Amino acid sequence: MSEINHPVRLAGAEIRSGCHACAFFHTPEEEYRALLPFATEGFDRGERVFQLVDPGQQPERQRRLAEAGVTEAAARRQGQLEVRAWEGAYLRGGRFDQHAMLTLIQEELDAGKQAGFPITRLWANMEWALEDLPGVHDIVEYESRLNSVLPRYHDVVVCSYDLVRFSATIVMDILRTHPWVLIGGLLQENPFYVPPDKFLDELRTRRDAAVSGRAAPGPAAS
Repeated sequence: MSEINHPVRLAGAEIRSGCHACAFFHTPEEEYRALLPFATEGFDRGERVFQLVDPGQQPERQRRLAEAGVTEAAARRQGQLEVRAWEGAYLRGGRFDQHAMLTLIQEELDAGKQAGFPITRLWANMEWALEDLPGVHDIVEYESRLNSVLPRYHDVVVCSYDLVRFSATIVMDILRTHPWVLIGGLLQENPFYVPPDKFLDELRTRRDAAVSGRAAPGPAAS
């Protein structure tokens, strides 16, 4: 990923290039302590702050941002701040289409660049994958494929996961699809990360084994 002119501070670390991180939390307060400063720093620098949230949590997110000095009304430039509900992104048309979402991510990052913002800071809550809707089980494949897209950008993308709600199996796969991980309030390069070509091949092997009734092999070493 290309280098960022001014390092981005996130959970005790300085990011100097584009970043795709998974952030694991046990409570909303834990999440806000780590990620609200990440959003406010971007706003103060004139960067784009783009967030994807549970529609039920949208008012709370906007309240928290406003209390921190980040509001739609106070945005220095049109489009600097957007808090979008899942239905306008991951769950358009009442389903999850991973390929359409990959296109949307690229469109949004390109739009930020074209509007003159130095970078886009994307904070996405991922509990939409727990909804009973078509396609949501493709979340792990989507997260892996995103690593073939984001290296073309120098933006910072943080995918936030509630550890209380996701199974250990999904959490482990999510961990393996992000080059960076934020856990316990600290961000670090992820030693468990598996590049997309290798991870997607493993997923195909698992699915073939499931169809044939054979036991799938365990996770490949990274």
